[in-house]
Amino acid sequence: MRMHDPQSVTSPQHDPGETHPAEDQAHRGEDLAALLERLLEQAPGRTQKDLAGAAGISYPTLNAWMNRTRGTSRVAPDTLRALVDAFRAWGVATTPKEMFEAAGRPVPGRADEEREGRLLTLYRQLPENKQRDLLKFAEAMLRDAAATVQVSRVS
Repeated sequence: MRMHDPQSVTSPQHDPGETHPAEDQAHRGEDLAALLERLLEQAPGRTQKDLAGAAGISYPTLNAWMNRTRGTSRVAPDTLRALVDAFRAWGVATTPKEMFEAAGRPVPGRADEEREGRLLTLYRQLPENKQRDLLKFAEAMLRDAAATVQVSRVS
């Protein structure tokens, strides 16, 4: 439990690498539908159809997420980033971290080309059975990371 220092007159400091340190902490734990609805409200005149077009996704898919009739745990990372980019282009402050957490997904780092290329080179050098093992291991790591995110959303 965090103790309040009565002599402290400054607000809590944020990670200097955080792109939007003013992010409202009261919104933690909201799901993707709630986040998208809140962000759309901050983009006057914009609709779900506008968002779908700007993010490069189909309107029925976005609408299903907004109505919670379609799960969001398997939304592609590039799609979540495209949603962030669309909102930012409209002047709405949001972060990839906020979007991924709302979708119940771990926030992946952007792979730099050198690291990604090295991984691909190593993968291609493996025999086929070891390639399959590597894929299973990577999928297990991703499931574990997703489970960790789910636990932190509940806490």
